[in-house]
Amino acid sequence: MLPVGITCGSREKPRYLKLSWDYINAVERAGGFPVPLMFFRQESARTAMGMIRGLILSGGGDVDPYFFGEEPLSGCGEISPLRDKMELELTKLALEAKMPILGICRGAQVLNIALGGDIFQDLSLKKGPLLEHMQKAPTYHPFHRLTIIGGTRLSEILPGHTELRVNSFHHQAVGKLGEGLIISAYATDGVVEAVESTRHPFALGVQWHPEAMAGKNIPGGQELFDALLQAAAQY
Repeated sequence: MLPVGITCGSREKPRYLKLSWDYINAVERAGGFPVPLMFFRQESARTAMGMIRGLILSGGGDVDPYFFGEEPLSGCGEISPLRDKMELELTKLALEAKMPILGICRGAQVLNIALGGDIFQDLSLKKGPLLEHMQKAPTYHPFHRLTIIGGTRLSEILPGHTELRVNSFHHQAVGKLGEGLIISAYATDGVVEAVESTRHPFALGVQWHPEAMAGKNIPGGQELFDALLQAAAQY
């Protein structure tokens, strides 16, 4: 079983780590061994990299706008400085090592920021009418539609799907693309729903939560974890 690192959410007051069991289950179904990751010393990132064959950047709270060169704007939510530093360091090391990466919701945004891109601190700052991206429905429920761009890695992972319905729990989204990234899916309101690297063997970020859909056999769920483990086997 190939070890796959999964970053944990964190709160400094009260002090705790958080990781949904859905991530664990999805990795195990794909044949991997899930390794929850959290550390406080920057030098521990290289130790973590030596333990894993793939990296999942999990969902969670907001990224400090400092890391993409902005001041906090109205709508920016709670941040975790420790998590930001940990994930950005891990992502940069994984990109450098060409280790397979799957970014989920916040994780897609972290991937973009690590490559020099930015995000909308709140979707209200995006011009034009918006869909509801913070659904009031069970986490597994496909809530809105997106379009998958042909010829992308995402379209290969989900053959036969030019459109998909996905769940949605976010108020931030990818803005300016990071270096080497392309859009591989977008919602009907133009919000970026997936990005992927053209310079890396497997670096994919999705704005929805496939781990919550995976156990229900909903398209766009388990397939992403299976693809990550396939890439990890070749790494």
